[in-house]
Amino acid sequence: MQNLQENFSPLGDMQPSATLAISAKAKELKATGANICSMTAGEPDFDTPIAIKNECIKAINEGKVRYLAASGLPELKAEVVKKFAANGIKTSVSNIVISTGAKFALFQAITALCGKNDEVVLFAPFWLSYPEMIKASGAKVVVVNTTAENNFEPLRADLEKAITPNTKLIVCNSPNNPTGAVYSRQTLEMIADVAVKNNIMVLSDEIYEKLIYNPNAKHISIASLNDKIADLTVTVNGFSKAYAMTGWRLGYLTAPNWLAKRISALQSHATSNATSFVQYAGVVALQGKADIEVENMVRAFVKRKNLICELLKDVKNISFVEPDGAFYVMCDVSKTKLSGDEFAKKILEDKLLAVIPCASFGAPEYIRLSYACSEENIREAVKRLKEFCN
Repeated sequence: MQNLQENFSPLGDMQPSATLAISAKAKELKATGANICSMTAGEPDFDTPIAIKNECIKAINEGKVRYLAASGLPELKAEVVKKFAANGIKTSVSNIVISTGAKFALFQAITALCGKNDEVVLFAPFWLSYPEMIKASGAKVVVVNTTAENNFEPLRADLEKAITPNTKLIVCNSPNNPTGAVYSRQTLEMIADVAVKNNIMVLSDEIYEKLIYNPNAKHISIASLNDKIADLTVTVNGFSKAYAMTGWRLGYLTAPNWLAKRISALQSHATSNATSFVQYAGVVALQGKADIEVENMVRAFVKRKNLICELLKDVKNISFVEPDGAFYVMCDVSKTKLSGDEFAKKILEDKLLAVIPCASFGAPEYIRLSYACSEENIREAVKRLKEFCN
């Protein structure tokens, strides 16, 4: 039976999400009455802004609940074009695809581009879903490791060494999950130069774009650098992180016209359109009617980031790089003589603290802490972490 599975599908090697698994275990323990403290959340703990919610309710009440074109609501696509233009990306409505979340946009872009014998470059640490998406397409994952000393940004020599005639795609994620790194212009120009010289596509995941806290770190879309890299880039973004809309499942991408047509055709057979009334809410978000709430959320994340980093300095046997974006801190726990997996399992058992092990992120010696939670929760979590490590 195993051979039969291998013959029929690359999906047999797909692994379930480690973040969801550890979160589920924590919830299971909490249901038994255990005093669980969790630092696993991959979503803002804020409510969706009221203007966005009201627009969705309005759309439902007005009967805007029918099928739309597979590639998305024209009004929303027009707003997405303006949003990308603000990032310096030249695009048009024919290049835009609205999807059921940025995750599905990424999945479709990889599926539309890659197949058997193709290779896709990932910079480790990486978001754990990328390799599973790549494997599902039949392609091979090629990992380029980065280091804390270089802010988890790739080096040219390492990237060039990974390129082969089979390299089809480079995946770029800035601000980064799990490291919180915001790639510098120099790093992005290097990636763009390598891609253009080798005629390789780039998939740029910019879902954490609005969540940047260091005034010296600036979000730059790689497709904005020049026309040559723009012609090779798929840029993905969405509403989940910036607008606290994780459960709404609404994302979007811009791609070269030939590829956008492929992705739209794929989506027409996979899901049809993203939920119609949610797309009307997306229009309001991109029009800036929730910007005050977004700014307030970012200010809260700045305070939390500063708090957790200050507290972590007093924890023995771990090290970390202060993040510039997203809402995660990666901690190297190798000095404890435990792997990230062992550390996460033991601290959940001993201190009822749930953290994410990073083996699935390409960093087996690390754990990830999310500060998408209250300051009280952060203080309690680091207190338990300190007791465990010290």
